[in-house]
Amino acid sequence: MNGEATLSRALNAAADRWYAVPGYPVTGIADACRAEITVNEKVALEYALGDSLSGRRAAVIMKNVGLNACADTLVAAAVEGTRAGVVILAGDDEEVSGSQHAQDSRCYGKVAGVPVFSPRPDEFGEAVETAFRASEMFSRPAILRIASGMLTRPAGGVPLERKGIKKPRPDDRGLTMRGRSEAAEYRRMEMCIWASSSAPRYITYPPKVGSESGCTTIDISGDPPQTVHTRGYARTFCHDCPFLPVLGLMREREILPVCDIGCAVLAKNPPYSLCAASYSLGSSPAVAATSTGTALTGDYALLHSGINALIDIAEKERDLLLVVLANGTMGMTGGQRTPDILPYLSWADPIVCAADDIARIEEQLLSEKASRKGLRIICIVGECPPGAHHETVEC
Repeated sequence: MNGEATLSRALNAAADRWYAVPGYPVTGIADACRAEITVNEKVALEYALGDSLSGRRAAVIMKNVGLNACADTLVAAAVEGTRAGVVILAGDDEEVSGSQHAQDSRCYGKVAGVPVFSPRPDEFGEAVETAFRASEMFSRPAILRIASGMLTRPAGGVPLERKGIKKPRPDDRGLTMRGRSEAAEYRRMEMCIWASSSAPRYITYPPKVGSESGCTTIDISGDPPQTVHTRGYARTFCHDCPFLPVLGLMREREILPVCDIGCAVLAKNPPYSLCAASYSLGSSPAVAATSTGTALTGDYALLHSGINALIDIAEKERDLLLVVLANGTMGMTGGQRTPDILPYLSWADPIVCAADDIARIEEQLLSEKASRKGLRIICIVGECPPGAHHETVEC
């Protein structure tokens, strides 16, 4: 059995879901796993994160340059945390035989703070399960880096029995953004200790010996991660935000969305505390499509990169209720104007509601949530009050 066949067999045994963007040298592995092909690597990883939140292991198969396309979500995943294991199989085209340039995927271990494994062909049999276990131990994706020349060589090793590590996801909703980064850095430091003591020979990040440094700018003092209570306040929406009635309605109806970055992420804080998870900008549709089924986003996050996921979701007839807070601005950064989102969603036939028409919003929200069929978009249009600023809530 060669390297490609050995890895394919191990991935089929260790994971529950498989996603891929084909490309040399991993196309054959994607085919052997019957992986779901996605529009890009970012969407593939976001589907996998949604599976992880739902307790399913997921493998994401891509070539080296694919890591560039999903880097934002990869870095965010190590901070936000995962539940069931997520493993990225990254195929490095060392000879640049079928790629635009050479790239060593191992470098992403330090950038993202995730474990990276580079096994020899005779270690392929055990390396996949090892990577899944590491992902679950440290609540972040793991990268399994394979060089192109290894896939045609004889391979083997003793496959490990599948053994999920049941640890709660470290998503303390009381943490501030800084506190989340501090908690993630503490977990990375635990990973460094593990790497130097009991990790297998083929771990390359963190190294078994040598520097354990990461790429975070957080300075760990030894104190517990910052919470809204130790800081004394939580950030929330502007006093006259037109979307407050919608948020109140979602809280009242116990609708738990995946929140996007931007103003939508403030829904995770008191007094709403609505958020199931939040990763990178534009990530909420794909993550929600394989987890809670509901996403809360702003129009700019969709324009930024979320709209790619909508195309994939619609093509595959996945179920998703997407609530879009459309204010035509970048509310987090000073109110810079953005293009009107509606012309770019017309193909999906969204339901458009004025932000002050709460009766219609409630009717549509509840009926669309109840239907749970296909892609449903409720676009709530409002205008930010001039000169308004995000407020704080005492905690």
